Amino acid sequence: MKTFKGTAEITDEGVKKHFKSFEPSNAIFELVWNGLDANASAIKISTIFNEMDGLEAVEVLDNGEGIDLKNLKNSFRKFNESSKKNDDDKHGSHGKGRLAFHKLCTSASWYTKTTDRNAKIDIDAAAIREYQGNDLEQFEQHASLYGLEYGTCVVLKNFLHNKLPDEEQFIKKLGNEFGWYLALNKDRAISVNGKPVQIPRNEIHIKTVNILNNEFTIRVIRWDERPSSEKSYNYLIDKNNKIIAKELSKTNNKVAFYTSAYAFSKWLDDYDDEILELETAHGNSRKIIKDIFHVMTSFQREIYSGYLRKHVDEELYRFEEEGFFPIYKGLDKKYADWRKANTKEFVKEIYIADPQIFNRLNPKQAKILIRLLDAILVSNENDTLFEVLEGVLDLSSENVDQLASQIKAITFENIISTIETLQQRQKAIHQLREIMDNRYSEVLETPDLQKIIENNTWLFGPQYTTLGAEENTFTTIAKTLKNTITLDNLITAEDIENGLSLEGVNRQVDLFLARKIPTFDSTGNQIYKCVIVEIKRPGISLNKNHLKQVDDYCEIISKHPAFGSKKMYFEIILIGRKISKDDFQIRQRMNNLKDKAVLGLVTDSEKMKCYVKDWYTIFDEFELSNSYLLSTLNTKLEFLSAKTTSDLVVELQEK
Repeated sequence: MKTFKGTAEITDEGVKKHFKSFEPSNAIFELVWNGLDANASAIKISTIFNEMDGLEAVEVLDNGEGIDLKNLKNSFRKFNESSKKNDDDKHGSHGKGRLAFHKLCTSASWYTKTTDRNAKIDIDAAAIREYQGNDLEQFEQHASLYGLEYGTCVVLKNFLHNKLPDEEQFIKKLGNEFGWYLALNKDRAISVNGKPVQIPRNEIHIKTVNILNNEFTIRVIRWDERPSSEKSYNYLIDKNNKIIAKELSKTNNKVAFYTSAYAFSKWLDDYDDEILELETAHGNSRKIIKDIFHVMTSFQREIYSGYLRKHVDEELYRFEEEGFFPIYKGLDKKYADWRKANTKEFVKEIYIADPQIFNRLNPKQAKILIRLLDAILVSNENDTLFEVLEGVLDLSSENVDQLASQIKAITFENIISTIETLQQRQKAIHQLREIMDNRYSEVLETPDLQKIIENNTWLFGPQYTTLGAEENTFTTIAKTLKNTITLDNLITAEDIENGLSLEGVNRQVDLFLARKIPTFDSTGNQIYKCVIVEIKRPGISLNKNHLKQVDDYCEIISKHPAFGSKKMYFEIILIGRKISKDDFQIRQRMNNLKDKAVLGLVTDSEKMKCYVKDWYTIFDEFELSNSYLLSTLNTKLEFLSAKTTSDLVVELQEK
């Protein structure tokens, strides 16, 4: 039996130092690449376990050309050195992948078969630069090579780590490593224990261009996940899928954007670099190659622009789900919704201008930055904000202009939205004043007033903006409790407005809203705020009997088992057209709690707050708090005497 041996042109320590940060299972990747470099069309990986479920062997079989045993100097003696001038088409041509096995196991054997020879080559990790081999008789060859004309089977044994990643995970890793290659070479296949390695999820973009009268087809594959080792490259490919030339793509530093780009052309099919160097047209050929690489880069930038807008929307959704945006507790819902949308749009523009800003932040840092931006955007410091961002972001002049326009647009939208909201509310106050001054006797039915209140809950303060949504369980229980309160002489003749009868007023139904709202307390803990709003008929004045009704609500609620949770807090709001001129108790209770500086507060306990409000105080609160803007806007309010009460009610009930 003929034997042979040799030594790699590197020390043992040099080999091991080279693979210091190498992931052990990736050693198998290198063996697969060696098979593909040998023009194999099929690579079959098999894992063999012993009875104790320990990993006994891994076999990597390929049907390639086999090892050139007459030229072992290039395949086994060289390390990290190319064997030919132009080797862009060969992944393993630098002669180092075969030695990566030592990260995974201590023993590797190469069984190889060519058209005229069978052989086996062994390397031991303890003396990794040394290899020795011997020729084999046909019957001594590895069984997996019997049916092949030629090929190689690498057998790994004596594992340092008991297991590879589980089969499903390992197949996925192989897909991330070889996906670009399999997508380009549809006739190639890789499998693990008979299960095929799939091309990972991707998106394909195709474009045809003309360069110096030569037509090129550009095919860009955008991967959903980062390939495990192959960076993003631009490849020039001939009709046999041989790589003529390649260069690193300019997209390698883009956030979550991974591509493999290929250019095909009849011109590339006929390309021969060595011949062209001798021709006068060589310079022209180099220009074509330079131009096609430039066009490929430009095409990927177009793809990236569209991808980034989709990606940032997904990131904004994640930011919102993880609580990066402010909660806006205590703010008017319409204003809070606008403010969040405004901040999200601004964060989106910053992300598009320089995605690395948020990509480099941990969740806590991103949360702080977004909330600071939110606060500044509603201040008068927008111009200062732009100066800061321009100084720290890596922006092109085009992106600088775009971001500046966005900040100006946000400022303008802020003003427009504020004016629009204020004018709508001023109009609603104006219409409600008309109803309470002159039409109170005509607003008789609960549905009229109920829809007005549900569409204008801002009247009671910004914290009550969400009262419109019912929570069935609490609402049902609260209405049942209301029905248990039966008070005699609730309405007296002295409290009825002129022109109305006691009998007529008693036939009307009070407006009753009960809502359970998830919110936060002053310390930021999540709680339920249970709100009961009772609005008395416009034709009567509030008196001590109504106050007693509120007290009864408090007493019943405090004793009811359904409301015993420490996470439930209650607010009861009693609203009427006005407080009776003869009332003493309501005003006394308000006076006793005036140190709380909360208008209308009549009860303040640990879990219960009660308020008594009249419509005219509510109107004046709005006008006083917005007096400067209202006087500046000088809105021309329409004369309402010609409008019917029905028209006023309908307008107030609209969203």
